[in-house]
Amino acid sequence: MTTQPPHQGIARGAPAFRRASVALFLAGFSTFSLLYCVQPLLPVFAEEFNVSPAQSALTMSLATALLAFAILCAAVLSEGFGRRNVMFVSMISAAVMTIAAALAPGWTMLLVLRAVTGFVLGGVPAVAMTWLAEELEPRSAGYAMGLYVGGTAFGGMAGRVGAGILTEFFGWRWALGVFGVTGMLAAIGFVLLLPPSRNFVRRTQFDPVFHLRAWLIHLAAPGLRMAFLIAFTGMGAFITIFNYVGFHLTAPPYRLGQSDMGLLFLVYIFGIASSSVAGPLTDRFGRRLVLPAGLLLMAAGVALTLLAPLAAVIAGIVVLAIGFFFAHSIASATVGIFARQSKGHASSLYLLSYYAGSSLAGWIGGWFYAAGEWPAVAGFTLALLGVALAASLRINALTR
Repeated sequence: MTTQPPHQGIARGAPAFRRASVALFLAGFSTFSLLYCVQPLLPVFAEEFNVSPAQSALTMSLATALLAFAILCAAVLSEGFGRRNVMFVSMISAAVMTIAAALAPGWTMLLVLRAVTGFVLGGVPAVAMTWLAEELEPRSAGYAMGLYVGGTAFGGMAGRVGAGILTEFFGWRWALGVFGVTGMLAAIGFVLLLPPSRNFVRRTQFDPVFHLRAWLIHLAAPGLRMAFLIAFTGMGAFITIFNYVGFHLTAPPYRLGQSDMGLLFLVYIFGIASSSVAGPLTDRFGRRLVLPAGLLLMAAGVALTLLAPLAAVIAGIVVLAIGFFFAHSIASATVGIFARQSKGHASSLYLLSYYAGSSLAGWIGGWFYAAGEWPAVAGFTLALLGVALAASLRINALTR
């Protein structure tokens, strides 16, 4: 008697695979455009609301902090309500909150709405990674993950570039409003395109012991701990640079305008390209080489931004983006290798670390900017990348 393989998923080339790829691209685009559309606006917020750089960065850090917490909740909710339902509700709710933020009467309300936006967005990243692991044929999952990460990169770029340009001509409120409407359209397209789950097993009862045990098992695994540490420090370094480069380049001697700052985020094109080739490079040269190489590229990019010419600063941002998406693509795939069971819980811990690093380091970076401006910010991020590199070498030792 023949037995079926334990996992039969959607294979690359099938119509359902193409639909799923577009749907998850929309999910990544919507999530990251809504999350990061305020990043180029931090100097605008600091001036309009008369707050410090670190305080203006709270519009980013509160959103990512609440998103990090919500990822754990979303992972649990999706076990009972289904992956697609949780992702759709998250996307549509975040779009509504962004429109509300465009109408915020003051600084405190803007912070509250940004925090709520981050919280409701938590239903997308962890659940998307789990859906990919459950529903796609294993040999096709890496390709689809690259497309999803590319969608997040494109969304992050579009949010930053578009918000900067729209703010220059129409003001930041119109910019947020436009992205809120765009997010609603993306949510509708997502729910119409994503194929129904075929391998999802609904858990009808909430069992906190089950979830706690699953998280503790993953935290006890040395390889996963190192992957979580890379997520925390690598993302923390990346977001810190992007949070405060606007303050650096709008000040003398550069004095760039808001549209110029928005266009600077076109460097995300290089991130999109690098995320799509990270998988093939890993197949050819091995994870042990590509992961630390990505982190070293990030460090080289940060070092370039310390040079005076504007071209060197922009080149440094480009190198930083390429290195980050290399490292993130490989580190996130490493989670699936070390997690032998309850992969959704492992994904949620990886993303918790990822966004916790974004929130905490992105906020602390403001203190460094206030103390020593750009050189201090660069030094802080290089220290974070040193920790990430040490963690990647530990992963290499564990997988040798």
